[in-house]
Amino acid sequence: MANFLRKMIENDKKELKRLDGIANQVERYADDMEKLSDEQLRAKTDEFRTRYQNGETLDELLPEAFAVVREAAKRVLGLYPYHVQLMGGVVLHDGNIPEMKTGEGKTLTATMPVYLNALTGEGVHVVTVNEYLATRDSTEMGELYNFLGLSVGLNINSKTADEKREAYACDITYSTNNELGFDYLRDNMVVYRSQMVQRPLNYAIVDEVDSILIDEARTPLIISGAAEKSTALYTRTDNFIKRLREDDDYKIDVQSKTIGLTEQGIEKAEDNFGLENLYDLENTALTHHLDQALRANYIMIRDIDYVVQEGKVLIVDQFTGRIMDGRRYSDGLHQAIEAKEGVEIEDETKTMATITFQNYFRMYKKLSGMTGTAKTEEEEFREIYNIEVIQIPTNQPVIREDHADLLYPTLESKFKAVVQDIKERHRKGQPILVGTVAVETSELLSDMLNNEKIPHEVLNAKNHFKEAEIIMNAGQKGAVTIATNMAGRGTDIKLGLGVVELGGLAVIGTERHESRRIDNQLRGRSGRQGDPGVSQFYLSLEDDLMKRFGSERIKAFLDRMKVEEEDAVIQSKMLTKQVESAQKRVEGNNYDTRKNVLQYDDVMREQREVIYKQRQDVIMEEKDLSPQLLNMVRRTISRVVDSHTQLEKDNWTLESIVDFAGNALIHEDSISVSDLENKTPEEMKDLLFERAKEVFEAKAAQLHSPEQLLEFEKVVILRVVDTKWTDHIDAMDQLRQSIGLRAYGQNNPLVEYQTEGYTMFEDMVGAIEYEVTRLFMKAEIRQNVQREQVAEPQETHPVEADGDPKNLTSTKRMPKKVQKVGRNDPCPCGSGKKYKNCHGKGE
Repeated sequence: MANFLRKMIENDKKELKRLDGIANQVERYADDMEKLSDEQLRAKTDEFRTRYQNGETLDELLPEAFAVVREAAKRVLGLYPYHVQLMGGVVLHDGNIPEMKTGEGKTLTATMPVYLNALTGEGVHVVTVNEYLATRDSTEMGELYNFLGLSVGLNINSKTADEKREAYACDITYSTNNELGFDYLRDNMVVYRSQMVQRPLNYAIVDEVDSILIDEARTPLIISGAAEKSTALYTRTDNFIKRLREDDDYKIDVQSKTIGLTEQGIEKAEDNFGLENLYDLENTALTHHLDQALRANYIMIRDIDYVVQEGKVLIVDQFTGRIMDGRRYSDGLHQAIEAKEGVEIEDETKTMATITFQNYFRMYKKLSGMTGTAKTEEEEFREIYNIEVIQIPTNQPVIREDHADLLYPTLESKFKAVVQDIKERHRKGQPILVGTVAVETSELLSDMLNNEKIPHEVLNAKNHFKEAEIIMNAGQKGAVTIATNMAGRGTDIKLGLGVVELGGLAVIGTERHESRRIDNQLRGRSGRQGDPGVSQFYLSLEDDLMKRFGSERIKAFLDRMKVEEEDAVIQSKMLTKQVESAQKRVEGNNYDTRKNVLQYDDVMREQREVIYKQRQDVIMEEKDLSPQLLNMVRRTISRVVDSHTQLEKDNWTLESIVDFAGNALIHEDSISVSDLENKTPEEMKDLLFERAKEVFEAKAAQLHSPEQLLEFEKVVILRVVDTKWTDHIDAMDQLRQSIGLRAYGQNNPLVEYQTEGYTMFEDMVGAIEYEVTRLFMKAEIRQNVQREQVAEPQETHPVEADGDPKNLTSTKRMPKKVQKVGRNDPCPCGSGKKYKNCHGKGE
């Protein structure tokens, strides 16, 4: 281990020496660039493009190109990149992550590799965590790029398809990670080439890369369509669950955040719903609703996991504290929470397209990112994305004081101490940033400060629209700011007059987050660019992290220290290590979850790439699809003939082959069993194909031009492919949710998923080819046929609730007519009962 660590340290030193050398080369051009006029500096862009097209590599252009941006930044922005920023820029260009502390100027650092890579004309995407930052950076840095003759686009959700296409066509495009992923999925659902918005994915720089590629990678992006489900059962199960008592009727496992009915609870459910056995197959839908109602009422906590505003349940991001607009928990959990809160219950959705951030960002030719906190996850970056993390030295030494954690026995004693600390610091005028994990905590603290008559600002999911304004003033003398984890991420807190003399910004953490990175980000708000500062975390044995992972060890530690008093406090480096040990366990669990999600999505990735490639080939085809279509006909004939001639000749089912031919290939009166008798399977295939080809050519002749034939072929293929593919995705989603049960049979769920997923994909391909054959051969040819999307998509992004990714989905709602179920119709749940006797009870 010692040798391994020594080797890593030596490698880092070697890499920093290389980066230092390149930064020195850039700085040697400084005087030459300073002498150039604005026009001469701008002309360098065309010169670099010409040199690139003539064979010079970007690596060879780098020193001079970086020097051009450096000089332009001084003239346009009044900023001049430091030596360490040049080093960070080289790391980004190499397709790696420079870990640069807060306040080191990552936004300016990125301008140099962005400019250099934009010279190729293939597009550069700068990815941010929210639309505010994307808009801010595209406007501010856009001035620099425009000065140098490059075009800059902004891609946000409110843009139309035409505006998005224009943004993606620019040399540099600013966007959020969600919007990029959704645009990719939507592009693979359109039916005309002109409707696509994205170009091939070339180079991306991901700002706050740990947030996007790590924190948000546990759950996939999803495009969904409305599913037909009744909302009555959510209300009924919610009313029942609210009457249950903890321990008697249900039990909660705090560590795993799981919940289940006890035997007594099951008996109550059977009595309430008039059932003999709650877990009979016909009651599957009911048990699912009960599970989600339990989770909604007793696991999901208002103002921590979600907030209710204007009659809507809105999810709170556990990593940033922001409201996740338009996102919904999946699998009925969101509807269960809506029932719990007594707001309108919206329809469930059906998965139509899906991709994880891991698989989306791995499609870029080159990927890099920047953050102040990535070293703790460097193994994951290396393994999943093939990216290295390089720690870049700070421009000025960090002189912030990071105190050891303070531990209190109860939440009450902890918050009393926090308020006392704030009072003392506020009295002398020192600005304070108080970090909280949940909205609920921020409001509790706010009430306590109001009681003490301490003026303060609150920045949480309920008022994040004031974020920039609040954070800008957080470093002023006497300012007290309470913030959830977002803490103005991406926005610098600049110190006001006289604050340095007071000790700089004081950061107070009210509990440890489950990720060390989030704690480090909070600390990093203070002590930027050599400023003084201080950080202090307050903990209690009743904190969520302690209850889940750390309490037993830490209680033993307290016993050894003989701590018994109610208001006793412990401050020890050993305690901080114990807490970090608990955090590492949670981080390990989260990494396993992300890896698991990726392994399952890799199965879908292979299938998605096949379908999307073939689909694009159809859309892009400009001459003739007849060869491909006839190949589908031939393969369909082959499958059918093979399936009916597998046994001994006496047991061949020629009638079925004739039925198939009459239904899907030719007129039913033009073929009989006698046509197939005394022929080998291969001869049957040849006969049927020749007959089908005659019909095909006759159909084609009905159209006036090759262009009309091509359009008709595209309409048929796209309609079938999209219908079957969306059904297949939904079926794979259902398989994914149920496959875990295979573990009880000593089978590996992932292997089972891969095997069954492959079989299902093969079956889907066969079904596509059969349906295309039948439609083309039997459909009435029309001249002005229109391509149509199978369904109006809704954007969704799952959000982590309890470590189980399938439980969440986020949705941007788009209205869609849902067929109302008649009271005497079969119940949609598949029980076989009439709707009024099943899920329609009580309506």
